[in-house]
Amino acid sequence: MKFLNRLFHFEEKQASLRKEIIGGLISFVAMCYVLPLIASNLSGGAGMDKQGVFVITALLTAAISLIMAFVGNYPIALSSAAGINAYVAFTISGSFPRWEQRMILLTVSGLLFLILSLTKVRKWIINAIPKDVKCIISASLGGFLLFVGLKGAGVIVSDGSTLVKLGSFADPAMLIAVISIFVTIALMFTKVKFLKTMAIPFGILFAAIAGLISSLIMTSTGAMKVLGGVGFYQFGQLNGQASTLPIAPWLVDNMKFADLAPMKNVVFYGLLRDGYSGQDFVSDLGQVFSNPVSYVTIFSIIFVNLFNTTATYLTMDEKIGIFDEEGKINNYHRTVLADSIGSAIAGPFGTTTIEPLAESNVGISTGARTGCSTVIVAVMFLLSAFIYPIFSIFTASSVTAPALAGIGFIILSSSLSQLSMKKMDIIIVSMVTIILSILCFSITNGIGFGLVTYCIIKVAQGKTKEVGIPVFVITGLFVISFIAEAVVNSLAVS
Repeated sequence: MKFLNRLFHFEEKQASLRKEIIGGLISFVAMCYVLPLIASNLSGGAGMDKQGVFVITALLTAAISLIMAFVGNYPIALSSAAGINAYVAFTISGSFPRWEQRMILLTVSGLLFLILSLTKVRKWIINAIPKDVKCIISASLGGFLLFVGLKGAGVIVSDGSTLVKLGSFADPAMLIAVISIFVTIALMFTKVKFLKTMAIPFGILFAAIAGLISSLIMTSTGAMKVLGGVGFYQFGQLNGQASTLPIAPWLVDNMKFADLAPMKNVVFYGLLRDGYSGQDFVSDLGQVFSNPVSYVTIFSIIFVNLFNTTATYLTMDEKIGIFDEEGKINNYHRTVLADSIGSAIAGPFGTTTIEPLAESNVGISTGARTGCSTVIVAVMFLLSAFIYPIFSIFTASSVTAPALAGIGFIILSSSLSQLSMKKMDIIIVSMVTIILSILCFSITNGIGFGLVTYCIIKVAQGKTKEVGIPVFVITGLFVISFIAEAVVNSLAVS
């Protein structure tokens, strides 16, 4: 214990080993979905080897998270970001049909981002955002996590007429998710301190057990069959609707322990695999740098990465001490070292940009305060690369729903309580940021529109000095990034 105290400063951060372990495990449960998601997107959208991407993403997640644990000493885990992952897998596929070319673009943008991080530019951007806006950004994360949990579990589903609507209670996964969310909320307000502290873990456990029992019963009665994917069933009684009940690992024929061999198909741009030579790589390099779309794409990736990481750090609970009383970031270089390295090495190793995950707030909410909990997360991701079937139960959206919804409620309520909601300008900026973060399914887009709204209001009020030049510059960069993304999308279509 003395060793851990010296290494992670337990006493200084008022941490305990029990809470660090629980926080790490809960954070892993909340974020382990990224592994099958990243692998599925890069496989389906870019044609990469699914198992190779899965294994390398798990290993890089563990490695980069350990850098954050021992250098930054924050309970923040890092992995491939879903936003950039989808961007690389689908958006730029028209201009860069070969995945090797896309990994080259990621490498260039990652190296430039590393250089940007080693300077004071990122620090300047993070510190320039007003405290009220930081609280609004944090609130937008809470609303976003809540929506992600509800959407993933089928509580909220898409609709051609109204965009979204309430899911079907005929889907047992949706029903279990709703009940487990209510169980989590009830425990959050109970008078029993232990149950209150463990509200989110118990909500997850309830959903996992109820989901597993339901899936086993329905499988044995022939009401549904297992699909080839991980974490999904197909229900014959629901008109072919896919559900998100957890799968018992022994019921899936193609579920097996990970093999490191497929990594050779994705690392170093596929140079280790059969059928791809150094000459092919040189050809891909030439095609990338001769294509004018490449430079707009690199610019877009850098800015998306910059604002994604900034937004995530701003949403982190103040209890971990990442910001000082004035809202300035502490230990800047130690904090951003992990994600900047992750951005630089992701492309060469065969996955998308490594960023801090907002789901780390789930562990922080249960008491995680130091890098010790991040070590727990890293170990779990390392294990999942080899024995993933054991963890597959916790990747089902019906199981992660209480975690995402619970922490969403906590972040949303605590952030809004710090704002002066009697001020109309703050109310409007809050509504724009939160609503667009949810409807655009992007915290980055929500922040961008929120800052534009904030600047317009302050200029109209004649209070430009309250904004400051840095915020105007940041807002301008958001506008440029929106334009750049539009250019990339239009060029990809044409």
